[in-house]
Amino acid sequence: MVRWLSAKLGPTVTSRSISRNLLRLHTSCYAGPLRQQFIAKGDESDSFNSGNIYQQWPVYGDQVSKPVLDCLMYMAHLYGEPVLTYQFLPYISYLVSPTSGSRLNSRKEAGLLAAVILTRKIIIYLSDSTLMDILPKINQDVLLPVLNFLTSPVIGFPSGAQARIALCVKSRTLIALICLRIGGEMVQLHLRETLRTFFSSFTLLQQVQDQGLKARAIGCTEPTLVEVKSVDEGVLLVDLAVLEELEKVYTIEMAHDTYIPFSFLIGELGIRRVVPNHELVKRLSDMYEGTVCPQSRDTIKQDQMLQSGVLDQEVKSSIPALGLEDERQSGTFGSVLVGNRIQVPKDVPPPGTKSRRAEADDFSPHFSANDENTLKQDLPRGAHMLCGNWLAYWQYEIGVSQQESHFCFHQIKLQSFLGHSGAIKCVAPLGGEDFFLSGSKDRTVRLWPLYNYGDGTSEMEPRLTYAEHKKSVFFVGQLEAVQQVVSCDGVVHTWDQVTGKTLRTDEAVDSRHPITAVATMPPPHCSMAVAGTDSVIRFIDHRKPGLQHEFKLASNPSAGLIRYLAVSPNGRSMVAGYSSGFIVILDVRTGLILRGWPAHEGDILQMKAADGNILVSSSTDHSLTVWKDPEQKPKPLHLYKCASDPIHAFDLYGSEIVTGTVANKIGIYSLLNPSVLPTSTTKLSSENFRGTLTTLSVLPTKRLLLLGSDNGIVRLLA
Repeated sequence: MVRWLSAKLGPTVTSRSISRNLLRLHTSCYAGPLRQQFIAKGDESDSFNSGNIYQQWPVYGDQVSKPVLDCLMYMAHLYGEPVLTYQFLPYISYLVSPTSGSRLNSRKEAGLLAAVILTRKIIIYLSDSTLMDILPKINQDVLLPVLNFLTSPVIGFPSGAQARIALCVKSRTLIALICLRIGGEMVQLHLRETLRTFFSSFTLLQQVQDQGLKARAIGCTEPTLVEVKSVDEGVLLVDLAVLEELEKVYTIEMAHDTYIPFSFLIGELGIRRVVPNHELVKRLSDMYEGTVCPQSRDTIKQDQMLQSGVLDQEVKSSIPALGLEDERQSGTFGSVLVGNRIQVPKDVPPPGTKSRRAEADDFSPHFSANDENTLKQDLPRGAHMLCGNWLAYWQYEIGVSQQESHFCFHQIKLQSFLGHSGAIKCVAPLGGEDFFLSGSKDRTVRLWPLYNYGDGTSEMEPRLTYAEHKKSVFFVGQLEAVQQVVSCDGVVHTWDQVTGKTLRTDEAVDSRHPITAVATMPPPHCSMAVAGTDSVIRFIDHRKPGLQHEFKLASNPSAGLIRYLAVSPNGRSMVAGYSSGFIVILDVRTGLILRGWPAHEGDILQMKAADGNILVSSSTDHSLTVWKDPEQKPKPLHLYKCASDPIHAFDLYGSEIVTGTVANKIGIYSLLNPSVLPTSTTKLSSENFRGTLTTLSVLPTKRLLLLGSDNGIVRLLA
């Protein structure tokens, strides 16, 4: 369901409403001591053990978080690297940011472990160039803060030594992965401080031992701080209770399991340059080898490399004997360097190849959740990856607070929809906002997809064209209850939005009084209302032949013809606007006229009914009026006047009104309180919108605008 929603809702809504919550949920997967326990070998699943490039050491939280990580990585497959670099990494930086106090809380403790595991997943999917570009940021904002917590002698973990051990092992794995990706030379250049910090605790424990200090039980309430002289003649404060945790983490086994792989990753000479206390760590590693196994040192080191899988299979098969002085691996930048020979991995697909599934459905790229054994995996270059204007708008949206309720119009062109040969008369988004309908003067109705595509200059083709109309189409809408489309050119057509097949046509009862206004009822109603020049509203239910109801609104010919129909959100009342500026409210359930009053001095152009018994109407008299309680005693709550041009098109977004004029000006007005947000007006630039604005519609969930023009082009702007 989450994957389906991620593709359906688009990148901005997915990042605001789904990714943010999944990132928080991922942290919760590691909360509590039980989630930080290592899985026994008998309980390990095959996904953790088969063909690993290095040993994973899974904890129980990994099993809980696996579906969450799968969904997060699927979003990266859909929308590309920006999801990783602009949303996931900043959240990771927030999780590992320094905290005050001498102890962590359980949430922060879980956040550190979750941050390391999520960072590892991100590293796998980053391209070589992107990884090198953001490596300093990863080092400063992720690795070093995590290691500062891990090696701190004064900050204790709520779950004790077990949580610190799990964090140490996961951090070691993450650093090893980065070393594999960038190669030994880049490690010495960029990760020198990181490796020094990681190995520094071995020196601290040695100094504590030399001074005769002993760890104290963690159960003591008051911290006992002592001063320890460091190698550089400085003084470090050490909490004796935390010292017990460090002793359980930085054992001779940890020294052995860390020193041997890193000595192969960056070479013996490299580790001597990077790690100042390498002799101490090597001595501890030798102590572990002597106590565990009587094998020779070289054999042990070779077994260690083969078990942890630090080198990938191609390199191991090409090296007859492992020597510490040989630095054979240059990272993943295109190939593996072995001596003076470049060896290309055999399993790399030829350039330009594409999976069958990607060819069949480019929007749902091939995604495998089993990437635990992968050193590097390329994200597919799909058509829906974020770039250009889409990327700029997405970056802005993920930085906006979720509590932000105002509609902000930045005039960013995202998509163009070409196909109509006549002026656009009406546009209507479907309920899910993944498609929209457009009716035109060229006597066609077209169904368009609203998925992000390209960099903002792309021109979309219609998914379906309905060409059964004989005249200009002035209304198009959807019967949401039955998922059918209603369009009108004087004759009402009801048709299937999937196949385009006509289901029913309804003509005017009297040819002398043609249909001039149409409205569809909200769900669960399955009917529509039509009105003409005879001031009669007729209700049609597509499931029944003929008319369902017929209500006479006015007998005075001076009222004129009905220009516009609007339905209340609950479907209980209907509002009719006349060419004379008169407005009538009808109770749909009883057929009684609730109220009628002269609202404007000119022709009614458009009306919208909102929750809270609110009605908005615009007229040729250049006024936009908000009416409060129109069914009781209609009075204008707000009256906005447009000096230059009448507001001929508008739509509602929450408590705001988004308007458009023939002068190509987009205005934003307050629906309830003008003092809350000052009204703003933006002139559409010719670069983003050409022609004359004829109609507009707001996509409330995606916060986007659909603008139709007289040249037959619909544009999507943010």
